[in-house]
Amino acid sequence: MEIYLDNSATTKVCREAADAMMDMLTNNYGNPSSIHKKGTEASRALENARSALSDALSCSKEEVYFTPGGTAGNNTAIFGAAALNKRRGNRIITTSIEHPSVNEAMKRLESQGFEIIRLKTDINGAFSPQELINAVNSNTILISIMAVNNEIGTINPVNSIKTAVKRTNCPALIHVDAVQAFGKVPLNPEKAGIDLMTASAHKIHGPKGVGALYVRKGVKLPPYIVGGGQEKGLVSGTEGMPAIIGFGAAVKALPDLNREYSEIKKIRDYFISEVTKIGGVHINSSHDSLPYIINMSVLGIPSQTMVNALSEQGIYVSAGSACKRGHRSEVLTAIGLDPKRIDSAIRISLSRYTSKSDMDQVVKAVNSIVMRIRR
Repeated sequence: MEIYLDNSATTKVCREAADAMMDMLTNNYGNPSSIHKKGTEASRALENARSALSDALSCSKEEVYFTPGGTAGNNTAIFGAAALNKRRGNRIITTSIEHPSVNEAMKRLESQGFEIIRLKTDINGAFSPQELINAVNSNTILISIMAVNNEIGTINPVNSIKTAVKRTNCPALIHVDAVQAFGKVPLNPEKAGIDLMTASAHKIHGPKGVGALYVRKGVKLPPYIVGGGQEKGLVSGTEGMPAIIGFGAAVKALPDLNREYSEIKKIRDYFISEVTKIGGVHINSSHDSLPYIINMSVLGIPSQTMVNALSEQGIYVSAGSACKRGHRSEVLTAIGLDPKRIDSAIRISLSRYTSKSDMDQVVKAVNSIVMRIRR
């Protein structure tokens, strides 16, 4: 028996994506920059994949750029926005619980003299919209806030960020890291007034090593990665065609998002109702968080001990963000969680392949581990 519940770290590649990738590897293997027939065929496939992303984001395909992944997309957006607007101000606003690809970029910009405002969050990982409004001034050049937190599933009101910008008429660009949201909740960056949005393939049953960056028409970011001028000069380097085509196929294979969200929520709610019957189990994700992500603590049992014990039974979860392996969670620390709960926290992340019976097995396994260790 194997039950994979570490989908926030990465997902199993769906059959549609795998088949599309194999065709690109063995048949349509040309370089899309080449002008011969093989290159033209690859270029056509590249644009078809771009159209799949633009359809999913309700934007024009000219606003979609492929990147080597979510981290590259976030870095391109943040460093590009800072460079573009550096003569107009130096304040950048983010939150205290961003993904490392955003947080580390902010630290670098801070060392270069930019003023970084990190909005504090409550125990549920939510920031105060009023504090955001108060933080925005005429010198604000960038606001970067994730759509969904990767450790506890907090859903941020990114649609309301534009309001804060309009109040001061500042030059701020709005960047949203939507890596954990894309393919799970409907996203429309243009309607929300978002200028830059990042997505990643391997969170939606596509391959690793490819992401996408939405750049609103009219925003001319200076490139962070330079070279041969691919992706209209924003992200140079020969396009990873098998991965890109796999990304497009995974997007096309996405189920109806609202229906799938409802089904996952039912499974999440059922699991929580059962697992909290075990003594010492606490749920760290809020009730209105993204149902695909469940952060929970089993008091008295260290995170890694629980992860290893579940792994021995063929159940795969994580002790937090896969990008911060071996470190105490900065997210759980930032929201003010008790250290005992932080040190015993695990993240269970679901996918469309997760069933109610899978979660029954997890409850049984957690209960048996608790009884054995606490004996």
